[in-house]
Amino acid sequence: MSRKATIGIVTLAVLAGAAGALYWMQARSKPPLPEIAAAEPPEFHEALAVSKPAGGEAAKSLSPVDAKKAAPPVDSALPLRVGEVLEYTANVAKLDNVADLKLEVAGRGNFLGKSTWHLRAFAHTLNPLRMVFELDDQFDSYSDAGTLTSLQYEMHLSERGQKVESVQRMTATGKEPAAADATQARVLPGTRDPLGMMQYLRNVDWTKTPEVRCPVYDGHKLYDVRAKRASTSQAVKVPAGSYTASKIEIRAFEDGVEMKDASFTLYLANNAARTPVLLEAIMPFATARVELSNAK
Repeated sequence: MSRKATIGIVTLAVLAGAAGALYWMQARSKPPLPEIAAAEPPEFHEALAVSKPAGGEAAKSLSPVDAKKAAPPVDSALPLRVGEVLEYTANVAKLDNVADLKLEVAGRGNFLGKSTWHLRAFAHTLNPLRMVFELDDQFDSYSDAGTLTSLQYEMHLSERGQKVESVQRMTATGKEPAAADATQARVLPGTRDPLGMMQYLRNVDWTKTPEVRCPVYDGHKLYDVRAKRASTSQAVKVPAGSYTASKIEIRAFEDGVEMKDASFTLYLANNAARTPVLLEAIMPFATARVELSNAK
């Protein structure tokens, strides 16, 4: 169930194994590992800020090295900002603060010749859940700047002392070769990974769009995810403050059959950034709330 919980939204990765949190243990656990971000792939070139030349003169031609670093103009329609950090706390059943999550817009640049967002998430379990399920995970997404479709999705996992590295290069044709340290993942055109899907939902004008759907690949399976507007004016109170938000109900389908064992509701603040402030999940073993605790 732990991997199914990540479909559509990576936030639920922090809830993996949450059933064990219902058993209180008296042993002391290790603190979360320090966040040491995995290195960016060599194909990703961070964008450089290019100032306009004085006097209206034409800009000089870029050298091959500069051309790799300079990105096309930012899509102003996307409410994304390099350096944005959103921090969350997860509550499962009657247990509060069993995990924390950090979502980052880590960078903007060129990847495989395309203008790309680098999106990142860290997830850690906390006591008492950490006593029975130690989790320190990092997820990285390299998503197309205009559509947020996934170009590469990485999972750097440390769970119960076991480490797993997964780097998956997305391809809809099977013709794009993967790097030596990556595997090729065959997906449908327009597929997003969980991080890209989260940011994509922020870009939807929910006052005009009642429902969206797209394929989402969670690193293991490909799902048809459908997000439907339930309300555009919902009062939400979380540790970060009080918000008026759009309420979005999310359903997932596998091979045309809806997953009946999990349902999700996402609340996006009605502010300029359309900040994700709350995620509610109903799963077979527990209910969960992932609440915004800080926004930078």
